[in-house]
Amino acid sequence: MWKKGLLLKKGRIISDKHKSPWVWIPSLYFAEGLPMIVISSVSVIMYKKMGISNTDIALFTSWLYLPWVIKGIWSPFVDICRTKRFWILLTQFIMGAGFACVALAMPLPAAFQVTFIFFWLLAFNSATHDIAADGFYILGLDEHQQVWFCGIRNTFYRLATITAQGLLVMFAGHIESSTGLEKVDVNISSVASVDTPRPLEVSSFTTCGPTAPEGGGIKIICEKTTLRIPMITRNKKDVDQLLNTAKGWNGTRIEEKPPEKEGRFKKWWKTKVTAPIGAWLTKKIGGKEKIISDETGNADIISIRLSAPPPEGKNIIVTFGREAGDKSLNLLEGDRRVFSKTDWNRPMISVIQLDKNLKKESSAKFTARAGNIQLSWVLSFIALAVVYLAVAVYHFFFLPRPTGDKEFIRDGTSRTILQNFFVSFKTFFTRKEIIPCLCFLLLYRFAEAQLVKLASPFLLDAQEKGGLALSTGDVGFVYGTVGIFALMTGGLAGAFLAAKYGLKKCIWPMAFAIHLPDLMFVYLAYVQPESLLKINLCVATEQFGYGVGFTGYMLYMVYFVENSEFKSSHYAIMTGFMALGMMVPGMFSGYIQEHLGYKLFFVWVIIATIPAFISLLFLKINPEFGIKKQKPPQVAAQQ
Repeated sequence: MWKKGLLLKKGRIISDKHKSPWVWIPSLYFAEGLPMIVISSVSVIMYKKMGISNTDIALFTSWLYLPWVIKGIWSPFVDICRTKRFWILLTQFIMGAGFACVALAMPLPAAFQVTFIFFWLLAFNSATHDIAADGFYILGLDEHQQVWFCGIRNTFYRLATITAQGLLVMFAGHIESSTGLEKVDVNISSVASVDTPRPLEVSSFTTCGPTAPEGGGIKIICEKTTLRIPMITRNKKDVDQLLNTAKGWNGTRIEEKPPEKEGRFKKWWKTKVTAPIGAWLTKKIGGKEKIISDETGNADIISIRLSAPPPEGKNIIVTFGREAGDKSLNLLEGDRRVFSKTDWNRPMISVIQLDKNLKKESSAKFTARAGNIQLSWVLSFIALAVVYLAVAVYHFFFLPRPTGDKEFIRDGTSRTILQNFFVSFKTFFTRKEIIPCLCFLLLYRFAEAQLVKLASPFLLDAQEKGGLALSTGDVGFVYGTVGIFALMTGGLAGAFLAAKYGLKKCIWPMAFAIHLPDLMFVYLAYVQPESLLKINLCVATEQFGYGVGFTGYMLYMVYFVENSEFKSSHYAIMTGFMALGMMVPGMFSGYIQEHLGYKLFFVWVIIATIPAFISLLFLKINPEFGIKKQKPPQVAAQQ
């Protein structure tokens, strides 16, 4: 039975720390990964569906990353005040309530502003949860378990991101498609060219539909439900002209009332901030752009309107987008239109373009729908709140109480909260191993940080530019399926090896595992194979090696804070340096590639692995860390 956090078993009292990690680690790291991806990525999809401009989406949602970047600043308070278990439960209940508040704010007139405020607060709450969860992971497991479950926790964290970006968005889409008007499917396919291509024009589609008959129901009208686009190249200027004409037509609205005047802040932001920055970028960057090829993929258009006007005082939002199929068929313009009583029969022009690297016939299903977007996201966030609150309740009963998870203020210490705050930073930066540690954090992924930024552009770029000329759909398959599977498998393999042989013995093999597979991109750049099988095998090898090597990187951070008084705050500080080690090299990687070309750039990546190996020479790791220790005979006999 349970009593004050202790487990009574056969008359003996033992800490409930010995509760199986399988009971709480998968759920804890699923709960850690879910809010971050919802706040930082799913919010972008939601705002796009709400009709928020790309400028506002990019500007405001970029700030939502900030709490995870600076979480090391307040991490000492999580160590000092209350227990990690308390912070985990508190932040999880707040997270569930916060998602419910987002759902309640959706019907408000200022839904964008209010939901953004909630996301901003939830981002800080989620970052605090990460601090407590990572510290609790170290306290709740012995050294061997920390190593063994490193791959498990990373797997469930990644499953959380897949759930948020996949299942949650699919659920919202299902609610949207099952409400409102009946959807219309448009089948679009790429076909081999046999006839002379027709001119690119939109004039025949920019005519209003007939007046609605009395008493007729409202339906979505697509002038074409089947579209076959020949796989030929077009002059880029012609496609740009088509696109600009469609944008001009879609941007002209017949308003029932004049548009509202812009607020002072928004007007100031456009004239004093965005306009000067845009002009500078155009002058410094846009003016230097080199057009290597004037050819681009073929394009065609679809017109969409309503069959009858909306009810008095209401508008109908029609969205158009890919439902399934090859991602190499891209929608460039015409994904959303608000139809009112005055312009219900004025069509929206949607422009679809083939990827110019597409070499085979393929197809995709696009769907025009006028569902209840607001209701779809209300129900989605209610479901998310229920799931998260259920996880919080589950952890209330099943999260263990490790003996080391204690509160400093109530543990007999004479230091105040403020003193503990500064002591936390002091004890981290004054450790005698701190210089080798920081060098390792900043340099271990120095090469990988550059490779990851240019890997996808390399796969997409034309062969005359040194790339592999893959289609968008092919790249999505390479990294979205094969790459993810290889990455997760590599992470589990790395954790298994470290748990069996110890981190000290495995850290060098792990370093070779993360860096030697970079040679796969040297091979791809010089050979430029057309076989998708070869390309997938090379990328899978690189991703598997990255999974193995990254496990060693994470385990060293666990090892470094193992005997620390402030485990959670020190781990959070290290994750900040981890992010810095990826950010800085990635910033100048594009500049290097443009001047060297892909072949020499990937050779440079191999050379850039040398600092990582040098940093390993100065690391000191206990040979016993990660290896399962044999229990004394008397303890084993008691258990």
